[in-house]
Amino acid sequence: MDQTEKKITVYYDGACPSCIKDREDYEKMSGEASAEIDWFDITGQDDQLRSIGIDPRKAKTELHVRAENQHVYSELDAYILLMNRVPRLKPLAWLIGLPVIRPILSSLYRWMVRRRLKASGRL
Repeated sequence: MDQTEKKITVYYDGACPSCIKDREDYEKMSGEASAEIDWFDITGQDDQLRSIGIDPRKAKTELHVRAENQHVYSELDAYILLMNRVPRLKPLAWLIGLPVIRPILSSLYRWMVRRRLKASGRL
């Protein structure tokens, strides 16, 4: 398998300062694994997002990651896929996937995103 077949694509909100900071943090933590992650800024890319089956409005409210098999994951599934690429974060990926923790984190995640978008006037 060549390197391009192993890559995932992370669709992030480049108009969001905390999203940019999160991207930078992931890049720092990922080390060699950063070669397996492509970052795609969704800002102004509505047509391209639609062409791969991502609702542009949802792209602002949920993280999306396209896996090697071209399947697109969102919200916590997307975070789990991304964190599994970062060796230091694999235990956290496992933890957030637990049935007891996942629904709580999912609700918290949606609340935080709505708050961020409302504060920036983008909701």
